[in-house]
Amino acid sequence: MATPLPRDPIADAQRNWERHGWGDVAAPMAAITAIMRTQQILLARIEVALKPFGLTFARYELLALLSFARSGSLPMNKASALLQVHPTSVTNAVDRLEKAGLVVRSPHPTDGRTTLIELTTEGSTIAKRATAVLNTEVFSQSGFADSDMDQLIRILADFRRQAGDFSEE
Repeated sequence: MATPLPRDPIADAQRNWERHGWGDVAAPMAAITAIMRTQQILLARIEVALKPFGLTFARYELLALLSFARSGSLPMNKASALLQVHPTSVTNAVDRLEKAGLVVRSPHPTDGRTTLIELTTEGSTIAKRATAVLNTEVFSQSGFADSDMDQLIRILADFRRQAGDFSEE
């Protein structure tokens, strides 16, 4: 872990924005920058936890998604939609996971245009072990106060909904 800075550079940036006459957007700039920095910090923690498994977060997410599927498999296009990533990203993740023996591709039984991704036994084991480590080392030690969690989830969900990330049913 790097040595903490003596003061918050995002707060400094907000003051600089205000001094340069951009006061009307200084707070949003600071909030967005803080979210981006928070994402970097959390992703670094996740990568440290997943490194012993030879996984990136993107590959872990795919394994976890498959582990939640009733049959342990999903069409590649559905995995792409659920993970909210481009199909090429899923293909790249599947390529790496397949080489590691954690997933296999198979043709869809009724749709010849569709490829299924299925967890192998080893993939299922790795997904469970990696999830246990993430739960212990990252998610249970998020750095967010328990009393803030519901509000944080709501604020971010509201933003994502308004940005078109999902719609309420």
